[in-house]
Amino acid sequence: MAGHSQFKNIMVRKGKQDALRGKVFTKIIREIISAAKSGMPDPAANPRLRSAIAWAREENMPRDKIEAAIKRGSGNSEGDNFEPIRYEGYGAGGVAVIVQALTDNRNRTASEVRSIFAKSGGNMGDPGSVAFMFEYVGLIFYPTSAASEEAMLYAAIEAGADNCESDEGGHTITTSPEGFISVREALEAKFGAAASAKLSWQPKVTAVPNEEQAKQILKLIDTLEDNDDVQDVFSNVEIPEALMLKLAS
Repeated sequence: MAGHSQFKNIMVRKGKQDALRGKVFTKIIREIISAAKSGMPDPAANPRLRSAIAWAREENMPRDKIEAAIKRGSGNSEGDNFEPIRYEGYGAGGVAVIVQALTDNRNRTASEVRSIFAKSGGNMGDPGSVAFMFEYVGLIFYPTSAASEEAMLYAAIEAGADNCESDEGGHTITTSPEGFISVREALEAKFGAAASAKLSWQPKVTAVPNEEQAKQILKLIDTLEDNDDVQDVFSNVEIPEALMLKLAS
């Protein structure tokens, strides 16, 4: 029985991992389709599509799925009109949250996002209600094995990055949104593909919740990320390590 139980647990974990991967693939496919529709289906002439394909490769999406999504995006399919939209709001304890979505139905997505905020102790605000607390930047990350601190710093400066910070965890390069593509491609020419590269809302100030608020905020973020229309979630929450360990136990 113990062996059977262990096997069942493994299958349950695998099922959850497969479900999560499937949701990530759904989000990537939407971004590829939208990027291909908004510009040329040739990645060399479409920076947004290049970024979407890079994201797909980071997540080990099969090549045939990438190519199929590009074809869908360049095929003028009526059912593939995804519109980018941003929602802003507050979680428990006044934590600021930004939600970026791609949707083919604005009313449905707005209703779902508003409901998620409400059920998690927060509320959705008007456009601009929290964005002023963030800075929109490009973030590129390389592991320490990619290059020395000095080599990465010089390469980032030469490529036009705004900043490069290195520690035992790796190298984090910050760019302007406009310079993100050119900096990423210059670094990839020297060091290979980045471990991650994306445009991100970085908080200027952070909010530290208590234990109950932290539970509600984590639930809010998890539920938002689980929504198929939601591409990314950003917040200014700062949960102390000791509290995170307590919540994880």
